[in-house]
Amino acid sequence: MRSAGGLAVSLVVCWGAAAIGGIWTASSVQDWYRDLARPSWTPPDALFGPVWAVLYTLMAVSAWLVWREGGRGWPMAAFAAQLALNVSWSGLFFGLRQVGPALLDIVALWVAILCCILIFWNVSQLAALLLLPYLTWVGFAAALNFAIWRMN
Repeated sequence: MRSAGGLAVSLVVCWGAAAIGGIWTASSVQDWYRDLARPSWTPPDALFGPVWAVLYTLMAVSAWLVWREGGRGWPMAAFAAQLALNVSWSGLFFGLRQVGPALLDIVALWVAILCCILIFWNVSQLAALLLLPYLTWVGFAAALNFAIWRMN
């Protein structure tokens, strides 16, 4: 039962971060974001929600697996750091509409996710592998952020 409680906490933390980012995103996605020049390879807006839902769930399971294996301290600090950068990107890009600073944040986020994967690998290889889709998507989002910054 304790393990199920740990998973529940992990899901609440990750989905809580998603909710904060979602609030900032909702404030701009219908007007400001639509008015930005965006590259032709920008995914449809309807794709972002489902992709992030899967990624936040994978993140929660990953963190829970590490926690369950005793990976507290440094592994959880690394996870918290990348999660904070994730939330701050939404705040910078959508909340404050600062595309340039958001680009710097998302590059730091990508590096933080990579560090988290490397740290998690020593505790749970499955947990580390669960973060690979997140790393890939954030890499794509960084390229998109860069293109939007250049075009605007």
